[in-house]
Amino acid sequence: MLPPRNKTQPGTSLTVLLLCVLVVCTSDVLSSREQAVHKLADRKMCADEECSHPISMGRALADYTAPDCRFINIHQGQIVYVYGKLKGRGRNFWQGTVQGDYFGEQTSVLGFFPKSVVEVTQHLVTDLIELPTEDWDFRC
Repeated sequence: MLPPRNKTQPGTSLTVLLLCVLVVCTSDVLSSREQAVHKLADRKMCADEECSHPISMGRALADYTAPDCRFINIHQGQIVYVYGKLKGRGRNFWQGTVQGDYFGEQTSVLGFFPKSVVEVTQHLVTDLIELPTEDWDFRC
């Protein structure tokens, strides 16, 4: 004699199907929030291979409003840490973070800004490494 089969509720298959569709659609929406935009440059200069150490620090000469998610907002007088300098067609842009007003109140975000906005006050590294930029350097 065969063991009794598990009987499913009539709407179970439909529920599972709708759940699967929901998961697939939601993952597409979430992944579409992260978008790649065109590369500002093909090469960059950094202090190390991961661009994780600051090259220099400086003071913002003027306010700068980020035009899109690849860039950071800077306020005149803020301390700016430079982690990378783009080369070639993007040579007018650096990559870095800004220090908040008091003990880092502002969340540290890495982004690009025009080098003309910052006056370097201290060089932290003298020998730089030239590296290719990656697509993730320009992801939002």
